[in-house]
Amino acid sequence: MSNNPLVLTLDFGTQSVRTALINKSGEIVYLSKKAYKPISFALKTGYAEQYADFYWDNLVECLKKLSKECVENFNDIVGMTVTTFRDSAVLLDENNKPLRPVILWMDQRLAEAREKIPALHKFAFNLVGMMDTVNMNRTRTMAHWIKENEPEIWAKTKKYVNISTYINYRLTGELADSPGGLTGHYPQSMLPRVVKPGEVIGCLTDEIAKECGLPKGLKLIATGSDKGCETIGLGCLTPDIGALSYGTACTIEVSNPKYHEPEPFLPAYAAAVPGLYNLDVQIYRGYWMLRWFASEFASELEKEAKEKEKPIEAILDQWLNDVPVGSDGLILQPYWGPGLARPLAKGAIVGFSSVHTRKHIYRAIVEGIAFALREGLESIQKSQKQKVKSLRISGGGSLSDEICQITADIFGLEIARVQTIESTSLGAAVATFTAVGEFKDVHDAVAHMTNISNVFKPNMENHKRYDQIYKEIYLKIYPRLNPLNRLINKLFKR
Repeated sequence: MSNNPLVLTLDFGTQSVRTALINKSGEIVYLSKKAYKPISFALKTGYAEQYADFYWDNLVECLKKLSKECVENFNDIVGMTVTTFRDSAVLLDENNKPLRPVILWMDQRLAEAREKIPALHKFAFNLVGMMDTVNMNRTRTMAHWIKENEPEIWAKTKKYVNISTYINYRLTGELADSPGGLTGHYPQSMLPRVVKPGEVIGCLTDEIAKECGLPKGLKLIATGSDKGCETIGLGCLTPDIGALSYGTACTIEVSNPKYHEPEPFLPAYAAAVPGLYNLDVQIYRGYWMLRWFASEFASELEKEAKEKEKPIEAILDQWLNDVPVGSDGLILQPYWGPGLARPLAKGAIVGFSSVHTRKHIYRAIVEGIAFALREGLESIQKSQKQKVKSLRISGGGSLSDEICQITADIFGLEIARVQTIESTSLGAAVATFTAVGEFKDVHDAVAHMTNISNVFKPNMENHKRYDQIYKEIYLKIYPRLNPLNRLINKLFKR
């Protein structure tokens, strides 16, 4: 056994792929990142697709770079793992070849879902107030859209799997995945072989080892999805610590050894390690909204960002201090994409007056996302009957001290960042080291590998003001707008 064991993580995000070598202290010994160009393509407005082999080709490029720069570390690699974004289906034929591009989780097309729901089921769904959610999920299930619009493709489909499963197959020849890797809308009859988290999916094939310059026979360990691994990487293993993810999609997630529904009648997900569930509430178009705002309202700042060699969001963050708590009464509901529990929801900004500027809109976006995630956390706490005492945060939005402080003020809780922004890769390494026996359990692994780097304490005066806005205004927006949302869907066929 190596004196300095390493785990190789293959981490596919929405915008880039990362390959990393991580040691038992949680240090990233090596990281190679490849941005996707393009991230996706669209045959029609609202579509988002990409070829499965596009992700594979980007991975191979990263691995070849790793093999050239880190060959001296290869004898120390004790295992590897794959983690990817969720709910992005690859349709495979009888030879496990992709039949069409991947329809990504960001895609907004809707199926007609013509198949009738049995009368008894329909009665039950209406009785518990979930009929709208059921209808949305049926129309958002891409298997239904393909059956309706590409029946010749559907007829050839033998397996319907997540992108993670396809990457696992290309690496090992084994069409298998963990339950955490299969988070999404997948027909049960078309699933791959399901492997428990921590078990071996297979070994790297000699052909791929030679092509990428990797050690032969490297074991591929089953872990979980990007959000699941991120939660582990933040050290959120118990019901009293919540994980905030400020990425393209935003989530609040809590780990619990007992199964609880994060929102009524909606499922928790299998964690990246055995014995835990992830209670997850998602804001579908989360910090994507910051990029949307920059493009639509502040495009002239791109030149300044390039000159300063900073992302445009870093320039925009300076605006946050120019606007007071509550954005002078401008309140935003961040449903630029509907959530599972609120399928009719639309984005809304209320309270406009002549004092408001685009700076107010920017801060209202940041505040609105945090309000929505606080609502999600309250639903989780109610379900698990236990309060969350502190939060940990990751994702691109967490790089901003201003955003972290606003979030702490809205929740009224301490928020901590860990030692790396690459918390998904870190969590995947934590799970893999635990699986191969380098630690006695995942708690031991987290204690050795995850370290808090910054803590943001809530300003309780600001929290008191936010608490008033949240309870007296924000929580009332959705129920009052929902009848109009239903009418918008009807009139605009959305």
